[in-house]
Amino acid sequence: MTIDELKLKLDALDDELLELLDRRAHAERAFAQARRDVGLSSHDPEGERATLERLEQALGTRPDAAFPSANLRSVFREIIGGCVASEEPESVAYMGPPGTFSHIAAHAAFGLGARYVETVTIGAVLDAVARGAVTFGVAPIENSTEGGVTATLDGFLEFDVMIQREFVIAVTQCLLGRQRDLSKIRRVYSHPQPLAQCRAWLAKHLPDAEVMSSSSTAAAAGEAALDDSAAAVGSRLAAELYGLELIRESIQDRAENATRFVVLAKSDAERTGKDKTSLAFSAAHVRGALRRALEIFDDEGLNLTRIESRPAVGRRWEYVFFTDVEGHRTDESVAKAIDRLRHTCSMVRVLGSYPRAESA
Repeated sequence: MTIDELKLKLDALDDELLELLDRRAHAERAFAQARRDVGLSSHDPEGERATLERLEQALGTRPDAAFPSANLRSVFREIIGGCVASEEPESVAYMGPPGTFSHIAAHAAFGLGARYVETVTIGAVLDAVARGAVTFGVAPIENSTEGGVTATLDGFLEFDVMIQREFVIAVTQCLLGRQRDLSKIRRVYSHPQPLAQCRAWLAKHLPDAEVMSSSSTAAAAGEAALDDSAAAVGSRLAAELYGLELIRESIQDRAENATRFVVLAKSDAERTGKDKTSLAFSAAHVRGALRRALEIFDDEGLNLTRIESRPAVGRRWEYVFFTDVEGHRTDESVAKAIDRLRHTCSMVRVLGSYPRAESA
């Protein structure tokens, strides 16, 4: 075929794709309305995940497939997000400004079709969801290097929100600046979490630089953009947005560094059979109280996948325990465990049941 004939073929295929996209948007509207008619949320994150998995498997069965499998999820996530936005645009809060890992995570979860709302802090994300100012929020809850994100955990005790979904983002920390000479860097800016994730690298390669805490990685990039003797720890996207050099890539101390993010809403997710439930509880400040609380999960045959503590607000030397347990809160064993906890603990909060992330 000639170049002109091939171009005509591509144009015809694009026209077919346009027609199919429009038909899918109409079908998405009908699907969302049908869910609302039976009392369900129009947003179906588990259905979206199952769709992406099915499409990946289908592509994998085609031995002569030309479309790169690595790009399939991002393309179809945008298609799904665009169709959902045509029916009912989703408003999503995240801790900004643009260029933060929360910004990257929000776009990974909702695509380009959502209406994004920047906040200054993680607490403000939870507050926006609790007030109904946005439909969803995206916040980090745990890092594989530094553990729980305290601002998010503390926010659960202050704001009435629930976890509807979790997903894991591989975190590649980069050193960003206006010039590439490490010997000229006198200050390094970033959020405390990324700084902690790169503690050993910074001590080895920039031992004399002053480490400065910023409200976010993007704010740190903004500081570095104004000062030739400063650098920031942040994402590749932050370097692009603020016109900075990528001085070094992958400076995190652990190669497997990743952050677990959660989607927050006023309600959690429906049961899928492969779920996780997050809880917060306070044990009485007496001998053996925590042991007795934890024995409840073992008695009910439940597997705890995570537990950590945070100081209880207004009660010196007392603690709130955050735990993840396999199963949905509507499962008989999980429901029984929660009921028994309520009779044992001074405070119990169900933070949400949601599908387990594949790589969590």
